[in-house]
Amino acid sequence: MGNSDGLWGLQEHLQALTVDELRIANWQRANEGVKPGKQSKPPKPMVRPGVGRGRDKNSPERIAKRKAALGRAAERRRALARGELT
Repeated sequence: MGNSDGLWGLQEHLQALTVDELRIANWQRANEGVKPGKQSKPPKPMVRPGVGRGRDKNSPERIAKRKAALGRAAERRRALARGELT
């Protein structure tokens, strides 16, 4: 975790993996014998630099897809109003 570039090396990732495994093991021990509805939520993994949480909701690709879908919906409404679609 000493790199200044913000990325982790193999050692840091292995340490984070160990911490995640210990947190999950502790969670399992704490919830042993507890009904599923009464269990606490499982721990989330540590956030690692350089590993995304998935695509950004406001990425340019998603904005373009959203605009295209809205345009198709608007065109469909206009066609329904004109009586072209039933």
